[in-house]
Amino acid sequence: MQPAHKQRETMLIIGAGLGGLSTGCYAQMNGYKTHLLEMHEIPGGCCTSWEKGKFTFDWCVSWLLGSGPGNEMYDVWREIGGLDGKQIRHPEVFNIVTTASGDSVRFYSDPEKLEKHLCEISPEDTKLIKNFCKGLRQFIKCLKVYPFLKPVGLMKWHEKARMLASFIPHFNLIRKTISTLMTDYSANFKSPILQEAFNFILYEKHPNFPVLPFYFQLASHATHSAGVPEHGSLGLARSIEARFLKLGGKVSYNTKVEEILVENNTAVGVRLSNGEKLFADIIVSASDGYNTVMRMLKGKYLNDTYRKLYTECITKPDLVFPGYFTLFLGLEKHFAEGEYCTTYILPEELAEQLIGIRHASINVQFRNALYPELSPRNTSIIYLSYFCDIAPWRELAEGEEQVSRDFKGEHIHTLPVKRGRAYQLAKKQVANLLIDFLEKKFPGLRNAISTRDIATPLTQVRYTGNYDGSVLGWQPFVESGESLEEEVKRSGPGLPGLQNFYFSGVWATTGGLIRAATAGRHVMQFICKDDNKAFSAYVDPKAVAPTHIVLREKTPFNRQSKNITPPITPLSSRENSVASHETEPA
Repeated sequence: MQPAHKQRETMLIIGAGLGGLSTGCYAQMNGYKTHLLEMHEIPGGCCTSWEKGKFTFDWCVSWLLGSGPGNEMYDVWREIGGLDGKQIRHPEVFNIVTTASGDSVRFYSDPEKLEKHLCEISPEDTKLIKNFCKGLRQFIKCLKVYPFLKPVGLMKWHEKARMLASFIPHFNLIRKTISTLMTDYSANFKSPILQEAFNFILYEKHPNFPVLPFYFQLASHATHSAGVPEHGSLGLARSIEARFLKLGGKVSYNTKVEEILVENNTAVGVRLSNGEKLFADIIVSASDGYNTVMRMLKGKYLNDTYRKLYTECITKPDLVFPGYFTLFLGLEKHFAEGEYCTTYILPEELAEQLIGIRHASINVQFRNALYPELSPRNTSIIYLSYFCDIAPWRELAEGEEQVSRDFKGEHIHTLPVKRGRAYQLAKKQVANLLIDFLEKKFPGLRNAISTRDIATPLTQVRYTGNYDGSVLGWQPFVESGESLEEEVKRSGPGLPGLQNFYFSGVWATTGGLIRAATAGRHVMQFICKDDNKAFSAYVDPKAVAPTHIVLREKTPFNRQSKNITPPITPLSSRENSVASHETEPA
């Protein structure tokens, strides 16, 4: 991309998800006048929650990479204010996987506890278990040097050399774990329980994931850098929004962009759904990638990479993250036996009845276990989800997937739409099947339900416009994600032949919330380079650093003190200093 002829000063950012908010924060830090345009009424995009009665249903953060110090991910969150003043909670167990036969594997992130537990389950697999845990110990060290702050495409030769040198002690581990699929690795266990359970460590099954991301998540969790932030997903988004506004940025909600305006192969502004046109020196899209390139830009400016991504790869399920089916339950009872997070592998006869299910498993979280502020005392919130294809829900639904209309004097883009009787009936049937399943695990649960809410991938489309309800965009470790990463390294986060336009957010990278936030930092480094400016980033000097507590197994919160009742382990001072919806009727 070539720098503009005049000094660029103003910027329009499409989308106030974490990618857009982060881009806005870093833009303001670097002297640009930034205006965020968001279709929804609130910030966050997929990183959201909503209230229903006395319960707050949190749709997103089950773990937050970079939530603790000792790595570059944490630096990003501190710079954009996401963790300021929050308490970060760290459960001992990352996930429990329960097989269809009822056997459970507790995936501790601590290598010592994990090794002991796995060897108790399968002594005949001791050698392989010890090898896996040895790799986890080494990856914990590797995490400290993992680069996030600067895009590889902008690194000078000596910076790349220094980065590569830092990985030399871990080279063999990285080489082996990135070239071995977890499906292949897990098949080496003699125990059928471990063969199955290892594939579900990351809540759902990821057939294309090598062993490396499993190590990455567990290592982050082990070093207290994959906890959950107080006030949850929307609280995280609100904190970044507050940082953006304090830096002088402007945000407009209920504002839907229909077209990116182009003159002489230069992006100059946007046209809104109400016909209004806004102009700026720089246009950044942190919204859905397909909607951006194929609708807002009418399919122009696609080189071979982007043409293949948005006309071929995006149609292949294994190359794009799917959406979710989600069931929330507000319970008028505290279920002490309810674990924070369990993946249940389902009997095939049940899975076949769950519309759109990608793999025969569900993830069940008692969210009040780590988010006590989301529900009243002596109550519980269940968050149940499964990876879900949108196609069967589309076949059941009627009418438009997203409609804009006036409501109480405002033009709203995310109001409920009528999807028809078949769609609503199907949601109820799936919910009832899942409640029946839970009732067998937690007797009395059905009678304790006072509030419920259901979301499908079409819900995600209505609120965010994401392609097919995808929660994370491109899949990593496959053709789509790897092609995108190479294109960004080579040419930056823009489109060939179109000046003053850039991508940010999940469609400019691969992965979850930390990747979306980091994309904002990276795109601003490319923009500053194009404008011959030195990039600047800093933590708010008045910000209060987060505090951290470790939640031991099955230890309830003391709601009056808002601390965790003993036994707890606050992180030491040394560690502290170093270390995605609608509320459709059910």
